[in-house]
Amino acid sequence: MPPTLKTLLKEITHELTQKEEIRETTHDSMRKATSLSKQAILLSHQKRLDEAKKQLEKAKDLITKLKETAKEYPAIIYGGMFSASLQEYSEACIFVRLLEEPRFVTPEEIGVPPADYVLGLADVVGEFRRLALDALREGDVEKGEKCLQTMDEIYVELEALDEAYMLVQGLRRKNDVARRVIESTRGDITQEVRRKALEDSLRRFEERQEKREKSKKG
Repeated sequence: MPPTLKTLLKEITHELTQKEEIRETTHDSMRKATSLSKQAILLSHQKRLDEAKKQLEKAKDLITKLKETAKEYPAIIYGGMFSASLQEYSEACIFVRLLEEPRFVTPEEIGVPPADYVLGLADVVGEFRRLALDALREGDVEKGEKCLQTMDEIYVELEALDEAYMLVQGLRRKNDVARRVIESTRGDITQEVRRKALEDSLRRFEERQEKREKSKKG
């Protein structure tokens, strides 16, 4: 006996309600994963790398569970919000690894799609600007210049990926932003180098003057 319309609609309502609950749960997990990745970046800037890596482990667990859910509900999981979470996670993983060693972590190592990895990589430039400015405030121009070198490397390599600009939506815009960030950072470093050179020159001049004064008195 076929189901009545009432029974049929009841089943449909149950299925829709179930999907909505899954959607709310997964979206909450996506927001948490994004937040954890942001926290990891902040902790990294505070030189608290061990704590940063713990946050990334938590984000990784959430992302792994989301991927499992995606096998049954791909339409619910895959979309703008999940992609944004993966980009933030990629950015944090790349940044933290570069602070530990001069090596770029791969998409396979962190389990993210290539497109989200590339978009996250473009955002790493902004984090290195912040690192460079912190170094300049501490008087460490050499560290600031190393940060700029990393920024340049990321930008140049992404700029060379002509096909990627057509395949990865949003990459052109992000790399344009990266270029402006790099130029601003280059200007800040150049200004600091000139300031220090002038400061050193004045100090040497004062030291020579003191020696002359002492020689006259002697």
